[in-house]
Amino acid sequence: MNLTCSETGQLPVGEGRGADLKPELGRLAVHTMTHRPWAVERCIEAYAAAGMGGITLWRRDFAGREAAAVGRRVREAGLVCAGLARGGFFPALTANGRQAAVDENKRAIDEAAACGAPGLVLVCGAVPGQALGESRRQVGEGIAACVEHARAAGVKLAVEPLHPMYADTRSAVVTLGQANDLCDWLGGPAEVGIAVDVYHTWWDAALEGEIARAGVAGRLLAFHVCDWRSPTEDLLNDRGLMGEGGIPLRQIRAWMEGAGFAGFCECEIFSNRRWAQDQDAYLAAILEAYQQHC
Repeated sequence: MNLTCSETGQLPVGEGRGADLKPELGRLAVHTMTHRPWAVERCIEAYAAAGMGGITLWRRDFAGREAAAVGRRVREAGLVCAGLARGGFFPALTANGRQAAVDENKRAIDEAAACGAPGLVLVCGAVPGQALGESRRQVGEGIAACVEHARAAGVKLAVEPLHPMYADTRSAVVTLGQANDLCDWLGGPAEVGIAVDVYHTWWDAALEGEIARAGVAGRLLAFHVCDWRSPTEDLLNDRGLMGEGGIPLRQIRAWMEGAGFAGFCECEIFSNRRWAQDQDAYLAAILEAYQQHC
């Protein structure tokens, strides 16, 4: 099943907010983590004023707040919640640890449902020193244990393959091919799909074919954009603004849309440099970069 904008609650360009919605920004959503110094209320206000179509929430946004109240505020501002980050981190050395991860993911699914997010992004996890094959097996078993809960909540689970540099602790699933294989291993439930993040996948020679494979299976749930700075000064918090690096953003977007994806381009940037600057100026730079390079 391919998720169209109407099926995910995402708005087609030019609909929902009417003439005030700039067509070139209607497909843009920004992760609140991109503006880490801002509280979620400020993110909602600024993103709506900028004329973009969506926002991607993080679970940290619910600290001291009810998820439902945050979701209501998003909708009242005229935005669509594109998704919730993040769940996952299933592998553990003990059965108790793995069960705790499943329980935490079920809580995250409930939060996604409460705030109106169509899907929960899964950063799958890994255990240092544990064989990657074993970690991948535990990831699959953990997701399988959450499928029925997700089905009842009406929430999709979006497996996000991470760059291999994170294979030791953050994700044993490091290619889109492995994410597709995982979905196949699970039996292809409609509740489980894939989030494609260009930062993690752009280097993969098999990317175009695996996007097409995911599209045929109806698995393309999310598309995250940023850029790869060279040299990269921090492997976690030095992502580039679109156009600052060498990722072929428009080409990958064309592959996604050619495979049936009709959702948002979600800007997700972790950057110590950008978090230290004026956040309003940073948002203006994001809008310009999106229109020029995506």
